[in-house]
Amino acid sequence: MLDFLAENNLCGQAVLRIVSCGNAIIAELLRLSEFIPAVFRFKDRADLQKYGDIIFDFSYFKGPELCESKLEAKPELQDLDEEFRENNIEIVTRFYLAFQSVHKYIVDLNRYLDDLNEGVYIQQTLETVLLNEDGKQLLCEALYLYGVMLLVIDQKIEGEVRERMLVSYYRYSAARSSADSNMDDICKLLRSTGYSSQPGAKRPPNYPESYFRRVPINEAFISMVIGRLRSDDIYNQVISIYMGITVNLADAWDPYKAAKTALNNTLDLSNVREQSSRYATVSERVHTQVQQFLKEGYLREEMVLDNIPRLLNCLRDCNVAIRWLMLHTADSAYDPNNKRLRQIKDQILTDSRYNPKILFQLLLDTAQFEFILKEMFKQMLSEKQAKWEHYKKEGSERMTELADVFSGVKPLTRVEKNENLQAWFREISKQILSLNYDDSTAAGRKTVQLIQALEEVQEFHQLESNLQVCQFLADTRKFLHQMIRTINIKEEVLITMQIVGDLSFAWQLIDSFTSIMQESIRVNPSMVTKLRATFLKLASALDLPLLRINQANSPDLLSVSQYYSGELVSYVRKVLQIIPESMFTSLLKIIKLQTHDIIEVPTRLDKDKLRDYAQLGPRYEVAKLTHAISIFTEGILMMKTTLVGIIKVDPKQLLEDGIRKELVKRVAFALHKGLIFNPRAKPSELMPKLKELGATMDGFHRSFEYIQDYVNIYGLKIWQEEVSRIINYNVEQECNNFLRTKIQDWQSMYQSTHIPIPKFTPVDESVTFIGRLCREILRITDPKMTCHIDQLNTWYDMKTHQEVTSSRLFSEIQTTLGTFGLNGLDRLLCFMIVKELQNFLSMFQKIILRDRTVQDTLKTLMNAVSPLKSIVANSNKIYFSAIAKTQKIWTSYLEAIMKVGQMQILRQQIANELNYSCRFDSKHLAAALENLNKALLADIEAHYQDPSLPYPKEDNTLLYEITAYLEAAGIHNPLNKIYITTKRLPYFPVVNFLFLIAQLPKLQYNKNLGMVCRKPADPVDWPPLVLGLLTLLKQFHSRYTEQFLALIGQFIRSTVEQCTSQKIPEMPADVVGALLFLEDYVRYTKLPRRVAEAHVPNFIFDEFRTVL
Repeated sequence: MLDFLAENNLCGQAVLRIVSCGNAIIAELLRLSEFIPAVFRFKDRADLQKYGDIIFDFSYFKGPELCESKLEAKPELQDLDEEFRENNIEIVTRFYLAFQSVHKYIVDLNRYLDDLNEGVYIQQTLETVLLNEDGKQLLCEALYLYGVMLLVIDQKIEGEVRERMLVSYYRYSAARSSADSNMDDICKLLRSTGYSSQPGAKRPPNYPESYFRRVPINEAFISMVIGRLRSDDIYNQVISIYMGITVNLADAWDPYKAAKTALNNTLDLSNVREQSSRYATVSERVHTQVQQFLKEGYLREEMVLDNIPRLLNCLRDCNVAIRWLMLHTADSAYDPNNKRLRQIKDQILTDSRYNPKILFQLLLDTAQFEFILKEMFKQMLSEKQAKWEHYKKEGSERMTELADVFSGVKPLTRVEKNENLQAWFREISKQILSLNYDDSTAAGRKTVQLIQALEEVQEFHQLESNLQVCQFLADTRKFLHQMIRTINIKEEVLITMQIVGDLSFAWQLIDSFTSIMQESIRVNPSMVTKLRATFLKLASALDLPLLRINQANSPDLLSVSQYYSGELVSYVRKVLQIIPESMFTSLLKIIKLQTHDIIEVPTRLDKDKLRDYAQLGPRYEVAKLTHAISIFTEGILMMKTTLVGIIKVDPKQLLEDGIRKELVKRVAFALHKGLIFNPRAKPSELMPKLKELGATMDGFHRSFEYIQDYVNIYGLKIWQEEVSRIINYNVEQECNNFLRTKIQDWQSMYQSTHIPIPKFTPVDESVTFIGRLCREILRITDPKMTCHIDQLNTWYDMKTHQEVTSSRLFSEIQTTLGTFGLNGLDRLLCFMIVKELQNFLSMFQKIILRDRTVQDTLKTLMNAVSPLKSIVANSNKIYFSAIAKTQKIWTSYLEAIMKVGQMQILRQQIANELNYSCRFDSKHLAAALENLNKALLADIEAHYQDPSLPYPKEDNTLLYEITAYLEAAGIHNPLNKIYITTKRLPYFPVVNFLFLIAQLPKLQYNKNLGMVCRKPADPVDWPPLVLGLLTLLKQFHSRYTEQFLALIGQFIRSTVEQCTSQKIPEMPADVVGALLFLEDYVRYTKLPRRVAEAHVPNFIFDEFRTVL
């Protein structure tokens, strides 16, 4: 009969493919369960309030039209719904495809069973497949994997979450409308079962059989499989279903009468006591044996080859004891609310004399013993044939030499010539040479006969008297014995060890031993080498899900291997993280000693003060701590490079990643804690907190520099990379607030699975520390409370005239958070400006373009001032009547303009600080960037003059990349930036003109300070006002600016004309303000003076200068 798993056996290959697919689906479900968007769980009340109206469970299907019409009635809900779709469609689709593959799996299995019954596979029926060893195994696995899938889904992805995801997919995806979509069937299969994985949760009635029954499976097939298992398998009370998912049968079988009765015998307390005591005795006995085997020099090749059964039995007993004790003492296997189960557990713990440390030690020693044996066997197998041939050659040569001795020719003492013996030994030599390695059974039998013949020849021919002959015979017998031993080295031993040593049941339980592992490493860092064997033993668990995938040559092999290997490597990292943690604990003590206790030794000092500066106590303490750190480093580096699954684990990389992880954890916490402000504090806590945080960061930085040589890492490089990553990640998360399509953690280029940046619960409206810092700066420089004096780069309180803050603030941020911090702050301000400008546009629509009265006023004004080159007669009346009629719109208008202006001033200050520090710290970089920027701009200008000249193509990222560098080096002008795209807005220039002249009466000119607010009760700050207007106009076509400046020019000319005709000698205050605006406008935009002079005659400017 054809081999069931042969490639040309269609029946075998079909079921093998199904089983392979089942293992891959489970890996995908486990992988995805770690990426469930928190919003689907509704754990957070804020999430429920925000998304409660757009995320539905299956109740949606009762009336989808009603739900959708509710959404359509509210535009803000529609907008939120669209934003939610954009952010989650990718991950929801992935979950849907996983759910779909579960349904497809059972459909494929049912189709295979139907094909078997209908005779599609010639000569194969369900009965014949179940009679075949491989067939029976695969069919059992196929059914079992389906059950595992459903249980994994229920344990890892709660029913309500599944329903919400499926409804979201149904609403958002276009694919569901296709004819071949089986959405209904998937929803029926995966609707909520009512099961909860929370400890102590009650089990739903008829669970899980009603869940398993949702897609009917051939009942004859199920009863046949159970019949096969009943005759083949034996059960334990606590079992591992799949990759460490454990089930306590006492709990799981409780609703089933027959099963419960069958199990009660096992769970009888006297039986539990007997089993527990038995395993306690077994574990003590085998542990002593293993410790004996592990003694240096005990496991030699001859000893191993002579005692294979004994060693394997010991290994088997060890693993069985470990398995029984780990499973039956695991907390996860017992429901804390079930009194009977608690009793059983207590009984087991008492009678098995359970001590987790001793069990862990047994696991450690067993893994080490197993590892050594496997390595020895692998080596022996690789050398097997060469050694066998060597022994054969040696034995044959010995016999040839003995034949020569009995020929009488060889001068060996007192050996008489004996032709019979000479011929016999030659024959034996030939017989030894004729042994064939490939036919091991025959060779083995023949070798035993040859050994007997050599023993007999010694007795019958009285050869004992000659010691040399005896020695030759003994040597040959030894070589023949070695040949038997060597030919008995079979791969089956390794396979047995693999099966016996399976640790997949502990895939999750091993975590309960993490603290013991870490404690033992902390006490003795060299323990890492022993743990290596345990990690490799755990890696053997990967064989379980990968075996069938490999046999089926499935393309899923790589992704499934990567998932489980990745999980295991993460666990290895978690255990070994104790080393960087301990190192940092010592580091903090070193920082404290270096900053507070040890005095800096001056270049010259008096002899009698030498003792004071020696400070032997603290210096000894530093040396001791440094030594401890280097011992930890040594410990982890003793673990050789190891292949865990398919991932290569390099101890040096592990150490560096661990150090990075610990650094990130501590720095992120320091930043989070250090930048929390009380908004009511007077004066602001900003500067003191920045100084304090600066000292903390400096401590980390210095200690890192100090330690790098003892740990053999690039301390400064790691510091720069990780601090920039933390700050950039926090900026990214803060900017997510302003984005429709948010960057999720798994999409972020700054977040990492191995070296994660921790997230903290927000303490106010900001998500992260960078948001709190930014909002605190905006709060203390609020233009309603402070006035900014441009020449001094300083903000003063409007009422008390006390200094609030100055450009020193930005050098302090540079010192504390570095260039990344300032750059991140700048990026966040950009997002805030965009938001403000967008709000401004919607406000403009609302209060101006939808207000009839305002529009009529503007129309009248435009008619009165046209053409703009003319002089407006009776100008005061016309202008001020327009201002009076539009008075109500200016408050919100002023607020929006001032906010934008305030942020632009902050951006300028940041650019100045960045540029200054760049020129100071990296003058070559600054010079190179400036020159490259100038050269690029010159090239682009030349291209627009003559299009045949080169210009960066669309796919060229040069301009995009150089911008990031220029902004980081402060070589840019925030005022020239286009923040938003805009459409044409009617009346836009005239509204801005009216707004400006409406504000002028609130300001007065001061010779020393320029334009300042008249009354603090009606606050207007000049620089934010000018910069806000300038930024706003920059977002629109330049003709709007042209018109706006023409209106100001006309206002100045008309007012001056009216004053002259009324013989008023002084220049009116509003004209001074308007002229100052033009002066500042030209200064800030760096435009030529003629732009202003085009609208105002020179003599007015000359007159204005005499006023100044």
